[in-house]
Amino acid sequence: MSSASSTPTEGTAGGTGSTTAPAGGTRRRRRGPRTWLAALPLIAFTGLCFGLPLGALLYGAVTRTDPATGATALTGEHLSRSLQGPYLGSLVGSVQLSALTALIGTVLGVLIAQAVVTSRSRALRDAVLTASGVLANFGGVPLAFAFIATVGISGVVTQLADLSALGWNLYSFTGLAVVYLYFLIPLMVLVILPALDGLRPQWREAAQNAGAGARQYWRHVGIPVLAPALLGGFVLLFGSAFAAHATAAALVGGSVPLVTLKIADALSGNVLVGQENVALALGLDMILIAGLVMAVHLPLQRRSARWLR
Repeated sequence: MSSASSTPTEGTAGGTGSTTAPAGGTRRRRRGPRTWLAALPLIAFTGLCFGLPLGALLYGAVTRTDPATGATALTGEHLSRSLQGPYLGSLVGSVQLSALTALIGTVLGVLIAQAVVTSRSRALRDAVLTASGVLANFGGVPLAFAFIATVGISGVVTQLADLSALGWNLYSFTGLAVVYLYFLIPLMVLVILPALDGLRPQWREAAQNAGAGARQYWRHVGIPVLAPALLGGFVLLFGSAFAAHATAAALVGGSVPLVTLKIADALSGNVLVGQENVALALGLDMILIAGLVMAVHLPLQRRSARWLR
């Protein structure tokens, strides 16, 4: 009896366990659609704010409307024209300016961040992070005005130090690069500081115990580990400089060929008849370049996160 009575009890327990498991699995399976439903507002917002403008941009870049009949037809004329003459020169100028400022900003930002990490001073760290957070977001017309008032032709520092006699010209490629570095260097400090914090002291101690000096440590350990973060920071700085418009527009106007300035001229009607949609084609070119930049940045960021956890 006791044996017979124990058998149903075990069977009941097993049955109860087997019944509970599918129920739990069903509940877990049901959470998937709810998660997607929770993300629907974000998806709708992204599609509305980014998808529609991108679709309109793409449509305008590959179509042409006959002013006489109003008929619309597909064409590659705008895209081909955006890669010729002054339009191509503006793309090249933007890439050159962005690459140069991103490279300098990466080097100087890493040096500043390393000095902060090495100092171990909490007050210095807080001051640098606060200043970097403010300066990295300081741009546009206010930044251009600040530089004009300081180191412009009639700026205070220009007059006191007689910079004009040294060949200084704020309204040039070099001057614009200096202005861009004003917000790119702080941005690099914010990006690379967590990566430098992730370098474990045990790695340096192990290198020292193996007889390696500081230079060998950075060459064989520090730089290889930081390489994804460094390249990712460079790519981020490149994208920020490449997309900047207001500062350049207020500072140099059309004296420096930049793609953002060409797009503004085209959208304002300052182009030949029939070339209005070239601005849309230039915008599409910028999106393609930015897409390539992000395609490089995201894998590097994930790889860096694996090492620096």
